[in-house]
Amino acid sequence: MFLEILIAFFLGFIAGTFSGLTPGIHVNLVCVILLSAAPWLIPITGVFPLIVFIVSMAITHTFLDTLPSIFLGAPDADNVAIILPGHKLLLEGKGHEAVKLTIAGSFLSLILSIMLVPLLIFIVPWMYDKIEFVVGWLILLVVIFMILKEKTLTKKLWAFLVFSISGLLGMIVLDFPSLDQPLLPLLSGLFGVSGLLMSLNDDVLPPPQSFDTTVDVETSTIVQALFAAVTSGWLASLLPGLGSAQAAILSGTVFRNLGNYGYLILVGGINTVNFLLSLVTLYTLDKARNGAVIVVQQLVEKISLPQIIVLMIVALLAGAMGTLLCLWMSRVFISLMDTVSYPLLCWIVICIIVFFVFLFSGMYGFLVLAISTAVGMIPVLAGIGRNHSMGCLLIPVLLYFLV
Repeated sequence: MFLEILIAFFLGFIAGTFSGLTPGIHVNLVCVILLSAAPWLIPITGVFPLIVFIVSMAITHTFLDTLPSIFLGAPDADNVAIILPGHKLLLEGKGHEAVKLTIAGSFLSLILSIMLVPLLIFIVPWMYDKIEFVVGWLILLVVIFMILKEKTLTKKLWAFLVFSISGLLGMIVLDFPSLDQPLLPLLSGLFGVSGLLMSLNDDVLPPPQSFDTTVDVETSTIVQALFAAVTSGWLASLLPGLGSAQAAILSGTVFRNLGNYGYLILVGGINTVNFLLSLVTLYTLDKARNGAVIVVQQLVEKISLPQIIVLMIVALLAGAMGTLLCLWMSRVFISLMDTVSYPLLCWIVICIIVFFVFLFSGMYGFLVLAISTAVGMIPVLAGIGRNHSMGCLLIPVLLYFLV
C-alpha cells in the first residue's frame, strides 16, 4: 500500500502542477475525470491512493495557480482576488515578491491548519449550527461597505451598477442549462480577458522584474494575515455557498490595514486552508464543501482518523514541494516576460482561455465570455475597484443564505 500511496502522491503533484499553471484547467475538472475512470482504476489501485492523488493535486494547485494569476491575469474561481494587488506589484517590477508573499501565506497557513486539526475535529460539530445563520448578513454588510467606500457619489453609483450587473450575470450563468463549467467563462471574462484587453489598449508593459531575496513585511501584518487566512478559510470550508473568493473579500474588509503585502499573504493562505479543512468537515460532519472533496466523498463511504492523518502528511509534503517549485517557476515566468513580447503573451493567454472555453463550455460559454469581458471592462473605465465584479458570486451566495 505504501508504494501505491507514494506513486499516487507524485502523480497528484504532477497533475496539480499542470492544472495550476494552465489557465482554464481546474482541479474539479480533473477530479470529475478521475471519478469517471474510478470503476476501472479502483480494482488496480484501491480507493485510498485515489484520494491521496486528489489531495496532493489540490494542494499543489493552490500553490502553482498564483503564477498565471499574477503574471498573466488568468484566474480561476479560487484566486480572482490575487489579481488586484498581484498585478499592481507586477507593474511595479515586484511580481516575484507577489509570488513569494502568496506562497508564504499558503505554506504557513497550511502548517497552522494542520496543527489546528486535532482541535477542529472537536470544535467543528459544535460550531456549525451556531454560525451558519449570521453569514449571509455579514456578507451583506461587507457588500454595502465595499460600495460606500468609493470616494464620490458617481463612483458609488457605478460600483452599485457593476455589482448588480455582475450579480445578475452570475445568477443567469450559474443556473443556465446545458452550460458546462460555467465559472470558467464567467470569471475568465470578468477578471482575465477584460484586464488583458485593457492592458493592451493602454499599452501597459510591466517593467523589468526584481529578484530581491527578501520582502519586508511587519510581523504584526503577517500575524493578522495568517489569522485571517486560517479563520476565513475554515469558514469557507465549513459553510455551504461561501467560497475562497468570497472569504477573501470578507477578510480583506475586516482586516483593512493589511496593505498589498498582507493581503497577498491572506489570499494565498485561504485557498490552501479551504481545501485542507474541507477534509476535516467531511470527516466530522460528513459534508463536502468543494468539488474535489465531493469526489472524495463519492469514492469512500467514510474517512477514518488514520486516513486523515496520512492525508495531512500528504498535504504538508505537497505544500513543501509546491513552494520550492513555485519559486523556481516564478523566475521562469519572469524570464519569459523578458524575452517574449508582453502583448504577445497577453494574446497567447487570451487564445488559451478562448480555446478552453470552447472545449469545456461550447458556444454558450463563448457568449458568456464575451458578455462577462464587456462587464469586466466597466470598473477600469469608470475608475472603481474591480472587486465589485465579485457580485457574480456574492449575490448568488446572499440569495442562498438570506432567501
